[in-house]
Amino acid sequence: MDDAPEPRITLHPHSRRVRVVIDGTVLADTTRAIELLERGYPPRQYLPRDDVRMDLLTHSNTVTHCPFKGDASYFSFGEHKDVAWSYEKPVEGVEALAGWLAFYEGVTE
Repeated sequence: MDDAPEPRITLHPHSRRVRVVIDGTVLADTTRAIELLERGYPPRQYLPRDDVRMDLLTHSNTVTHCPFKGDASYFSFGEHKDVAWSYEKPVEGVEALAGWLAFYEGVTE
């Protein structure tokens, strides 16, 4: 019997289509997301930049820190502030997220 605790964070391929739409503008559309499952939080899909309209996003000054993922930088879309975030240099164990973007609930389909 394995008594090892479940990891706090796990990453899984997420092959279902993920679309991000704000004010009728498609900001992302992918079937190549990585789903992050973290105890106590809703699942998050991280999207590859190749499938995100980075030309429509602006880098914001917001930075937050998560001890389990690292420092997150944020992106805005027009007047919609900080709609997405990215871990440019994630901590050990979640390196696969490097440079991928997650969007807040309510904008993903």
